[in-house]
Amino acid sequence: MTLNFDDLTAIYPEQIWIELPPEEQEKARQQTQNYSNSASFWNAYMNSIALQNFAAWVKADPDIQDPLKVWPSQEYLPTFWEIVNGTKLTLGDTQFVLIPSDKINVSEFQVPQEWVDIPNWIADYYVAIQIGFENNWMRVYGYTTYQKLKIQGKYDLLNRTYALEQADLVEDLNIMWVARELFSAQKLQVKPLPKLSAAQTEKFLDQLAQFTNCSPRLVLKFEDWAALITNDSIRQQLYQKRLLTESSKCSETSNPVVSNSFTPIKVNDLSLWLQNVFELGWQSLDALFGSEPKTLAYQFRTDSILNEFRVKTAKLIDLGMELKGISVILLVGLALETEQKVGIRVQLHPTDGETYLPPNLKLSWLTDGGVMRQEVQSRNHDNYIQLKRFRLPTGKGFSIQISFRDATIKEDFIFYQAVASDKI
Repeated sequence: MTLNFDDLTAIYPEQIWIELPPEEQEKARQQTQNYSNSASFWNAYMNSIALQNFAAWVKADPDIQDPLKVWPSQEYLPTFWEIVNGTKLTLGDTQFVLIPSDKINVSEFQVPQEWVDIPNWIADYYVAIQIGFENNWMRVYGYTTYQKLKIQGKYDLLNRTYALEQADLVEDLNIMWVARELFSAQKLQVKPLPKLSAAQTEKFLDQLAQFTNCSPRLVLKFEDWAALITNDSIRQQLYQKRLLTESSKCSETSNPVVSNSFTPIKVNDLSLWLQNVFELGWQSLDALFGSEPKTLAYQFRTDSILNEFRVKTAKLIDLGMELKGISVILLVGLALETEQKVGIRVQLHPTDGETYLPPNLKLSWLTDGGVMRQEVQSRNHDNYIQLKRFRLPTGKGFSIQISFRDATIKEDFIFYQAVASDKI
């Protein structure tokens, strides 16, 4: 049995429940575009929703007089969300860290080590938030103190997190507000970080700027990583270097012009495709048929493999200088299996009246961490190539890469969530 919003609030009356209208989610999505990879996009999107709704809830409480502020300031939020989950806030002298999660099972509250062991990042309280994107709600299901998290929390060396069981959290945030009024904030003691030389800083920045397919937070020893990102200016440099690195990979020229403005890295949102909303350059097959030869349209319509996919979208890619003047059609088929999982088929076809693809043209599927999962290569007289069907869960991204000789073109995708009426 699926519980509705009213059922959930009745079962957990001590917790804070907030409804999330789809238009509000879309607004947050549009405001969190400037990140180097799909995982960072999703992290920023999730944190933005948590921050906006928690702040609105605090503002609506007449008993809370102090203004809620983002630490150190709002402009630095992208530099945090690019690399780590969480948002730090201040309310008078009290410091909070919001830690959102979109996991269905939140039996354990996990806090990244950065928020616990970096001296100027730590807080008095850590607030646990769950976001149910598929059902359009958010809940604050408890909080803990720094002392309890540091002393009783289970440290995971592999993921660098501190964790407490949900049962060890305090559900009622009113207790936190009362404690804040009755007791002055304690000065928290944390082991100081090492000092990095200018040469070390530059070396680490260059090294971490290359890991643009995922967060670089596990690459260095924690002490070095923490010493690097504790400084706002250096963390801003890391963020900008990562954007420039990814932007240069996607540039249409071999010698991109670098400026002080940073263009968002575009990620194709498959959840919008299920509603027939496509990014610039992509179009439905019906639209494509109007401009392409009838033989190509007939080939698509009679492809039994593609017929099982409800949404079939294509992009005419003029590879031009990058791939030696070759033009191809990249076709992506989607079949919604559940509201949290989509089936995907990817094909590559010739265009411009060509019957066959050029030999040795590669089509690859990469995870959002940059790991290659599949690759196919065209042979002589291949009129198309395709990847085996694969599945993608909510919140996950992937890339499709087209390679020819020493040139490469990449398209990034993510599946946020499906609208219930789109289920097939």
